[in-house]
Amino acid sequence: MAQHNLLGNKGEMLASRYLLDKGYAVLHYNWRSGHKEIDLIAKERDTLVFVEVKSRTSELYGNAEDAVDERKMRLLISAAESYITRFKIDLKFRFDVITVIGNCEPYRIEHIEDAFAPSW
Repeated sequence: MAQHNLLGNKGEMLASRYLLDKGYAVLHYNWRSGHKEIDLIAKERDTLVFVEVKSRTSELYGNAEDAVDERKMRLLISAAESYITRFKIDLKFRFDVITVIGNCEPYRIEHIEDAFAPSW
């Protein structure tokens, strides 16, 4: 497996542990709708949370959250629409971004709640 895939998998595992420690229930990992993927789908009380995880060894080349550009947001929103329709979800929802920075402990984890919103 490519090094960047290993880093991404490690970041998603750390992000899910972070959410569990904060009291979230993690419902799905790497949920797919066609070619679109949502890294983590969690529930916080009465809110469904779609989470994009961005992992970097450092921020030498910029902030990890900046990788969630307009195109990525559109893909996430489309995948979330599919999820909501498929599972007949009737909950509030939001889109969060979690960044995981570092290549060994201690990792720096930043959780950006309500990072963006769909325009519909």
